[in-house]
Amino acid sequence: MKKKKESKLYWRRLDNSAKIFPISNGKKYSTVFRLSAVLKEKVEPEILEEAVKEALEKYKSFKVRMKPGFFWYYLEHNTKLPKIEEEKDYPCQYIEPHRNNNYLFKVTYFENKVNIDIFHSLTDGNSGATFLKEIIYTYLELKYPDELDSEERKTKKIEYDTEDSYMKNYDKKAKSNASSKKAYILKGRKIPLGAISAIHEIIDLEELKKECEKQNATITQYLTAVLIFSIYQENYKKAKGKKPVKVCIPVNLKKYFPSNTISNFFSYITVEAEMKKDNIDTFDKILDFVKRDFKKRLTEEEIIKTMSANVKIGNNPLIRPIPLILKKAIVRLSYIEIRKYTTTTFSNIGRIGIIGKYKDYIDYFLMLIAPEPVERIKCSSCTFENKMVFTFTSILQDNNIEKGFYEFLKSKGIKIQIESNGVLDDISRENKSKTN
Repeated sequence: MKKKKESKLYWRRLDNSAKIFPISNGKKYSTVFRLSAVLKEKVEPEILEEAVKEALEKYKSFKVRMKPGFFWYYLEHNTKLPKIEEEKDYPCQYIEPHRNNNYLFKVTYFENKVNIDIFHSLTDGNSGATFLKEIIYTYLELKYPDELDSEERKTKKIEYDTEDSYMKNYDKKAKSNASSKKAYILKGRKIPLGAISAIHEIIDLEELKKECEKQNATITQYLTAVLIFSIYQENYKKAKGKKPVKVCIPVNLKKYFPSNTISNFFSYITVEAEMKKDNIDTFDKILDFVKRDFKKRLTEEEIIKTMSANVKIGNNPLIRPIPLILKKAIVRLSYIEIRKYTTTTFSNIGRIGIIGKYKDYIDYFLMLIAPEPVERIKCSSCTFENKMVFTFTSILQDNNIEKGFYEFLKSKGIKIQIESNGVLDDISRENKSKTN
């Protein structure tokens, strides 16, 4: 009786961003991102399972499943526990609810790595990192009870809510600032459906900071410019591109508006580089353009315009009364069209801070975003201590953009290491065996 009562009492609407994801997602558009903690020792599955269970008791907003309503999906309390498994699939895959007790996230492990793949309707990257940190803290406390004193964490009250901060902060009068120009789409042969290449470039943060200071640029500005330059050199010129290279940069709205929500609360800016029209064919020109564009777009006024335009779509009086079954068809068609206005996405969630002695057990963190049929490469980064990991997730067989990015940073004297999931190596071996 108790479980039934909880299920009826706890339910909530999806936030404004989250509404679209379950309608548009599927095996081609998974709208899933992954966060990983790479530890210094092998993961013990039984302890990890208990850690996830305890973390869910602190962050009960993650202990939910999704249900279809007549007009929109909604979230309700999940009485079951998620399954913890060894990593077998490619990252950021579509989360099949029935395989994981209807949870909107999936925790896996492989050797010394803990992964959490999260469906974007549940939360965004920054709040997802908060939940992963809680899992890792709890795991380490359970594994090393004598070494780690958790009193500091036990006495600290966890405060968050699940409000829709979009509805609280958007401006009804704000006009859209979206560009009407379609973007350059990356060219190349695709990896077979379902496979994803992941290449992690582990960057020495202090050396990167020094280079950014020389250029009077932020880290996100600098890496965005390196990314555009790599696309221009390795793909755009070869394909004789004409449309603008457009990079979508997600923005954490908590930096601009007071909010304690654990739900989605992000917007984005789109850097639109007209390579030929604006004659930005060298790195220095691209960096100057990116810095100017960031300055123009990263203002509260411009961010409110983008955020408010998205809220208006979700609250459109013509869309709201349409039954969910019809919304799916409409949204999926429009979603495919909308993606044509972005070349790639680069999400930098910044520093992942870990308290006290806990950091001694962690090597670094990773973030990965699912690539799509149109946005064939997506980029993400996060920082822990002196390691910043820039990750390319791709469905293209050619990794020249990743190589160009690496070679550019290396040419600036920045230490950088490469790790990958080996997908492109497997394809290369397969292609060679076919030709032989």
